Amino acid sequence: MNSQSSEEELKKAYKALESGDAQGAKEILAEALELDLENKEISFAHWCCSFWAEFVVKTFQTQSSNASESRARGDGLVSRWESFKSLLDREEKEKAVQPRAVFATQKGVFTLALNAYLDAERRLKEDSLQKDSYATARIQKHNAEENAEIQRMLGLCYKELGEYETALNHLVQANTLLPSSPKVLAEMADCFALCGEEKNAKVLFREAFFIDAQKINIVFLESELILCLIKQVRDKGFSGSALLEWIPVYGILYGVFNVKRQLKPQEVSKLKQDIYARENELKDPTNNEQVLTPKIINMYFWLIDHYSRSPDGYVNNEIKNCELQIRVLDEEVYKLYKNK
Repeated sequence: MNSQSSEEELKKAYKALESGDAQGAKEILAEALELDLENKEISFAHWCCSFWAEFVVKTFQTQSSNASESRARGDGLVSRWESFKSLLDREEKEKAVQPRAVFATQKGVFTLALNAYLDAERRLKEDSLQKDSYATARIQKHNAEENAEIQRMLGLCYKELGEYETALNHLVQANTLLPSSPKVLAEMADCFALCGEEKNAKVLFREAFFIDAQKINIVFLESELILCLIKQVRDKGFSGSALLEWIPVYGILYGVFNVKRQLKPQEVSKLKQDIYARENELKDPTNNEQVLTPKIINMYFWLIDHYSRSPDGYVNNEIKNCELQIRVLDEEVYKLYKNK
């Protein structure tokens, strides 16, 4: 098979793959591979299709009967994309990854997931209309939480498909239904960054990691703003849960999370209580020091920001005390913070 014929077969396969037909694309590529065994792109694209074909067929072999089933299909696709991306990271190191094949796969997977979540949204609305006048408070709360998660996943799918404005609309809805969710805030921040609205992105990223870094799935973050920071922290040897807690710390140290907001009095009180509780946890050797240390340091950064806004004279001593505690926790972080 000459290069022109190979390209034609690849285009046909990618068109099928982008529509979600991984099985059809796999069959096209299998025939092409027989005639051009040395073609690396055909081989890699075939591998992508093989990863997805059976799973997609199995996922959609029966019709969905309710919102939960439709959402479960979307969740299954998104979860499998995490596994796929993990494999891609390994392949990337071996220089075998073909960008066109990855793009076509991504478009197909998230188109299928999007349709599943849109169906879940439609069915949930229908259920709400039928039950609204009789629904108990518990059912109404459950539906609101379910809808918030569906809106978040719709936002994620649209973002993965490159429709950032539409993604933001759904994420704003999710945030209205379930305020202060770190998952939602992180996705909103990512969309803002992808839209070039860096200030909003920095505020929301910092907020999301402060609320609960462990709930943020960094696999789906795509903006250069956060990816560069994640890489810098990862290059320092951090991984897993510790990586998530160190991201906001180095976000401050490297000037990425440099857009701040004023804390409310009740937030300051809670922050001090949380610092006290976490420092007590740190004294227990059975607790994870690698996770607790950066978490506490980040809390002190927020407290210092609060004191820095106050006109009162006493706050200088409070700031010095916070800095001293940071120094005790991590000398290197303290030095970077004082020299930034």
